[in-house]
Amino acid sequence: MIKAHHFPVQKKFGQNFLIDENVLSSIVEAAGIGSGDCVLEIGPGMGALTGYLLDSASKVIAVEVDKMLIPILEGTVGKDEKLILINDDILKVDLDGLIEKENEGRPIKVVANLPYYITTPIIMELLGRGSAIESITVMIQKEVAERMTEGPGSKAYGALSLAVAFYSKAHTVMTVSKNSFYPRPDVDSAVIRLDVYKPEDRPIKCDDPDQMFRIIKAAFGQRRKTLANALSHSPDLDLSREDIENALRKMEKSESIRGEVLTLQEFAALSDILSRS
Repeated sequence: MIKAHHFPVQKKFGQNFLIDENVLSSIVEAAGIGSGDCVLEIGPGMGALTGYLLDSASKVIAVEVDKMLIPILEGTVGKDEKLILINDDILKVDLDGLIEKENEGRPIKVVANLPYYITTPIIMELLGRGSAIESITVMIQKEVAERMTEGPGSKAYGALSLAVAFYSKAHTVMTVSKNSFYPRPDVDSAVIRLDVYKPEDRPIKCDDPDQMFRIIKAAFGQRRKTLANALSHSPDLDLSREDIENALRKMEKSESIRGEVLTLQEFAALSDILSRS
């Protein structure tokens, strides 16, 4: 198809097209797509996964940033009344408005083969949508999937791990060889599914999630520093070192502790203490 359409693969869009049909069907199965589901597909490319989704879902909203792929995609899937094709950057799309228009405000399922270079911003944007999204099933770089599911103390543990744990229940579905793509990337991939909690069902409660994530961002932005140093010097936080150390003492934590050893529940507790002080 690339040769037939004289399509120039765009590195700037992170284009690696999935060509393994077994993996394509496994993604749809892992996402649990049924006849009543509205699916948002991010980066449909040439439509390999789109066709599988259209076979299972009631509607597929496909958002593709590369305008050169639109006619190829239309030729691949044909005229299908269940397909809504949008040529735009997913980070610039009004997702709430789109979901309201195309699915009457009911939760949707997200399925995507995400470009490696922009995985984290997209995941964070989707997780912040609360009840608008039921689940997120994505193909991502294997290393990023590991970061999403790691716990305290690991080098891979960080702000992304904590955001995923706060907003969703995550499990890795499968690993995928680099040979399943064209052009072949330098690394292996993984399919991960995130079942997004409704806000009221989140297992970790926090008075001010926005502040908690500012604290988390500051803690991991300078992870070699002690937590007290990292937070007191953060331009995004108005916290004194004294207040931070007092909060840590209330939690029975050492003043020299680093953020990378705190659990999500402990970050929530720290945020609550600081908010109430």
